[in-house]
Amino acid sequence: MAQSNETRLLWLEAMWKIAGPVLESAARGALKQELPVPFHQDRAPYAPLEAFGRTLCGVAPWLELEGLTGEEAARQQQWRAWAVEGLERAVDPASPGRMAFDLPGQTLVDAAFLSHALLRAPRQLAGKLVPKAKERLISALKATRATNPCRTNWLLFSAMVESALRLLGCTDFDRMRIDYAVRMFQLWYKGDGVYGDGEPFHADYYNSFVIHPMLLDILAANPDLEQDYPALYGLSLDRAARYGAILERLIGPDGSYPVVGRSITYRFGAFQLLSQLALQHRLGGEGPSPAQVRCGLTAVLRRVMAAPGLFDASGWLQPGVYGLQPNLAEGYINTGSLYLCCAFFLPLGLPDSDPFWAMPDEPWTAKRVWEGCIVPIDHSID
Repeated sequence: MAQSNETRLLWLEAMWKIAGPVLESAARGALKQELPVPFHQDRAPYAPLEAFGRTLCGVAPWLELEGLTGEEAARQQQWRAWAVEGLERAVDPASPGRMAFDLPGQTLVDAAFLSHALLRAPRQLAGKLVPKAKERLISALKATRATNPCRTNWLLFSAMVESALRLLGCTDFDRMRIDYAVRMFQLWYKGDGVYGDGEPFHADYYNSFVIHPMLLDILAANPDLEQDYPALYGLSLDRAARYGAILERLIGPDGSYPVVGRSITYRFGAFQLLSQLALQHRLGGEGPSPAQVRCGLTAVLRRVMAAPGLFDASGWLQPGVYGLQPNLAEGYINTGSLYLCCAFFLPLGLPDSDPFWAMPDEPWTAKRVWEGCIVPIDHSID
C-alpha cells in the first residue's frame, strides 16, 4: 500500500472508531439511552443532538464522496444508511430516538451543526430523506427559531439553520437571519484573518470551531441572496486562508498544539478550518502546501489518539485534550459536545488520488523550524 494510502487508512480508522458508535446507535433510535453523560448531567437532554449533529458535520464530506472501492466503500454504504436512518428517527415523534430540537438555547447550536452536515452532503443526507422525514426535519429546524441568538458566533447558528431550510426547499426561510450574521461578522473582523466572537476578541479556537467554516459555507450556499455575497465570499476565503496558515504554524514538532481558550475538549476539532481548506482545495500558494497540512494534522491525530483514557470502556469519548481530563470541560460541555472533534476528518471527502493524500510527505512549518531548516517568513494580511 502506498504511503499516502496508509495515512488515509489511519485517518479512516480513527474516524470509524470515534464516530461509529454515534451513528450506529442513532440509526437504531437508541442514542438517547446509550450515550453516557457521566459529567454535567444537567446537560443530558441536549447530548444526543450534540453528538449526532457534530458527528455528521465532520463525516458528511466522506458520505458524499463517490467512487470508493473495497472495504472503504462497504463502510461508506453502511454509514450512509445509518446517517439517514438516524435523521429519520431524530425527527420522528413516535421514535424513542427522537431528539430535542425545541428546548431553548443549546438546541440551536447543534441544529446548526446538523444543518452544516446537510450542506456538506446535499445528495447523501438531504437528498435521501423520504418526503415525510424531510417535512419533519423542516419543522424541527424551524423550532429552533424560538431561541434568540446572542450577538456572538450564535448568529451563525441561526444563519446556518436558515441556509439548510433553503436547501431543503423551504420557501419561507428567513433571509434576514442569514444576512444579519454575514453583516455583523464584517463589523467584527479584527484583522490578520481573525474575527471577534461578537465585538470582543477571544484567544481561543472559535474562529476554527465555528466562525470561518460556517461563514464560508453560508456564503457559498447563498450566492444569489445579496448582490455582494460573491465578493464577500472571496474576501472571506482570503481571511480564512490566513487563519489556516496560523493554525498550521501552531502544530508543534511532536503533534501537540497550544491548549488555550474555551472548549478545548473538542480536541483536534480545533483544526476544522485547516481541514476545510484542504477539502476545498484552498491550500498552497503563499500558505502551507497540502502535504505539509496532511503531515501536520496526521501528527496531531497520532498524538491525540495515543492517549490512554480517550474512550470509556464502551468506546464513547471522554472529556480532555490528552486522555481523560474532566476539569477541562466547561459547564456547558457534555459527552455529546466532544464529538465536534469529528470536524477534523473533512479531508476524507477527497479521494486518495487527490494531492492532499498523494503528494510526498513534507514537514510542517514548526517541524522544519525546530530541525534547523529554512522556512518562509510569516507575515500578516491587510
